[in-house]
Amino acid sequence: MLKTTGKIAGAMLMAALTSGFLVNPATAQSAGTQTAVNSQVDWDVIEATDPRQCYARSTPKDTVNTRDGRVVPVRRSDILLFVFYQAEQGNTPFVTFTGGYPFAPNSQVDLKIGDVEFKLFTDGEWAWPESAGDDAKIVAEMKRGASAILTARSARGTQTKDTFSLLGFTAALDDASKRCK
Repeated sequence: MLKTTGKIAGAMLMAALTSGFLVNPATAQSAGTQTAVNSQVDWDVIEATDPRQCYARSTPKDTVNTRDGRVVPVRRSDILLFVFYQAEQGNTPFVTFTGGYPFAPNSQVDLKIGDVEFKLFTDGEWAWPESAGDDAKIVAEMKRGASAILTARSARGTQTKDTFSLLGFTAALDDASKRCK
């Protein structure tokens, strides 16, 4: 049941992000339903309407794509890690990751922050924790950590490893939280 809640929240986030600003955060002002409102080191704060959401998001600092143990060139769309709030959900953070490609069916994304590891379930190009409790644990680790490493497998069999800086995460998340109260 909680897994479905994460999917619904993620689907709502996807709907709020369909205007193309993901390619270039600077275009968020012209997107209509999203507005870039702040930037904290490696994290941006975005406000979105319909539904009302506020989120912190970042792009990876490093990406490695391998197949059969060798680094390979691949084309991927936007690779983003989000933590978002929905105004009608109160102050509950939701963690979401998009790898920029369809994940392998029935696969999971491994998320490592320091020595702590989490599993995210996948659906298409999106991944989420299984429960709100897992969201809260991940957010707590993100606040303490220096980087988040997400490892996944594409539908074509490519292994991807994306490393996100967590510098500025806490300040960006606090700002997003205040904006959606």
